[in-house]
Amino acid sequence: MTTYPATPAQPARPLPKAMPKAEPKARLRPLPQPQPRPQPQPQQSDGLRTLIVGAGEAGWALARDLLRVPEFGLVPIGFLDDDPSKSGNSMLPLLGGLDRTESVVSARRVEAVVVAIPGLPAERFRQVAAAGAAAGASVRYLPSFIAALRRDVVGGDLRALDVNRLIGRQEVHVVSAEARRTIAGRRVLVTGAGGSIGSELCRQVYGFGPSRLFLLDHDESNLHRLQLELYGSAVDDDDVVISDIRDRARLEQVFRDLRPDVVFHAAAHKHLPMLEHHPCEGVKSNVLGTDQLAQVAMKTGVKRFILISTDKAADPISILGATKRLAEVIMQARHSAPTVFAAVRFGNVLGSRGSLLDVLAQQLRSGEPVTVTHPDMTRFFMTIEEAAGLVLEASRMAAGGEVFVLDMGKPVRILDLVRAFAEQMNAEQPAIRFTGLRPGEKLSESLFSGQEQRRPTAHPRIHAATSADRYGTSYVPLGLPGLYAAAERNDAREVRSRLARLLPGFPAPVPAPPPTAAAVATPGPSTSGPSTPGPSTPGPSPKSTTAARPLVAAAPYPDDF
Repeated sequence: MTTYPATPAQPARPLPKAMPKAEPKARLRPLPQPQPRPQPQPQQSDGLRTLIVGAGEAGWALARDLLRVPEFGLVPIGFLDDDPSKSGNSMLPLLGGLDRTESVVSARRVEAVVVAIPGLPAERFRQVAAAGAAAGASVRYLPSFIAALRRDVVGGDLRALDVNRLIGRQEVHVVSAEARRTIAGRRVLVTGAGGSIGSELCRQVYGFGPSRLFLLDHDESNLHRLQLELYGSAVDDDDVVISDIRDRARLEQVFRDLRPDVVFHAAAHKHLPMLEHHPCEGVKSNVLGTDQLAQVAMKTGVKRFILISTDKAADPISILGATKRLAEVIMQARHSAPTVFAAVRFGNVLGSRGSLLDVLAQQLRSGEPVTVTHPDMTRFFMTIEEAAGLVLEASRMAAGGEVFVLDMGKPVRILDLVRAFAEQMNAEQPAIRFTGLRPGEKLSESLFSGQEQRRPTAHPRIHAATSADRYGTSYVPLGLPGLYAAAERNDAREVRSRLARLLPGFPAPVPAPPPTAAAVATPGPSTSGPSTPGPSTPGPSPKSTTAARPLVAAAPYPDDF
């Protein structure tokens, strides 16, 4: 019979023989076990599968906040850290060291990588970023670590990443690992590389392992900044090209010397209100520059050429939209060329240079009223990562002549975005001042024109726009030389007239009325009476109408695609 000691001072006594064998176990009560601290559990979410680099305090707190607040749109699935001892105190698994970034991203289907290591050396960060991008993930950096560790919640530092409420939908992970085959081992050239879209595109292309990455821009300061960011130093000035896409001779020299295989064309004039005042410059850069690049690309054997366009090219009424639509037609007219030409249409990109959020943040900091064009104005929005991913996916799927468009859900009302952004910035709801639509602006944009058909692609969230009347655009290239000549003469009225002839639906300029008898008899300005406007007396011209409308220099018009 089993015996149990009573106390150390007394001998053991046998249990009663009549006691059932199961009773001793019934009388023994297990000691209470310490309960583990409850941790936030992953919630069902449509957010991006996210890998956190760094399992220290910052990474641990970040994971906690992301699990508690699914609105951030990032769903953590694990950590990477070079210190294996940190695996025991995390709420998510430690999946390896930083050297395993690429393999973990591929194996775990990771869509976003967030680096959360205070003081991570720049070179090490570039290695992690390149490895994550090479496997098809977007890489982001958690700022303000010191300040974050002094608060209970660090999720606020991801304010710039909490875009789901702003864009009105879940952020889409666009680029796939298959896109790497288009880039890896090839010579890639990016025009407009120093801009916000071009820079992000260069970062993702760099992670895909091109044999050479050529950065072309006319702004040497932006090029130098991007070069330091990508390489850590100005290691190879041969990969940095200062050039203007209007200069045909210079383009021929660059392409002849560098022999790129893939070209991403991001260089453009893109500020809508400003181009309304300078239409000739819009034609010179957005149409002539694109045409020259396409001709040189074919001449030097470029394999793929992807143009970055805008949703304002669908049934355009602005100079920006019209010039970008003509650039698209230039791509479509070469659908059977040996070089594969295609275009992508962007919505308004949050986080790009000069975008709505930049201006809005400045106005919120200053405390001045926020200027909005119209209470019912809406726009399609996308993140800068989505924009760059769309370009890379287009380069993979293009067969020739397509215009690719990301499914951006429903358009977002600008007024709602302003209020949501102020709330995320922990700012008081600002006073709103409505300024009215300016020339060339629409109350709402469309992704496809009335003459286009939408067809699916290999990517479930990307569509292709094809013209229902290909003959209707086939004549457009024949009218381009006259348009270029008018722009070269800086004849704004003739430029608008020719755009209206090339693009049905584009508003033609108001004809100038003949001079009145009074104007002929009195050539000089009158000093009495209401006014003597001269030739424009019967009706204001577009220019005088624009001048009469007060302009708001800091108005957040979301025209940066």
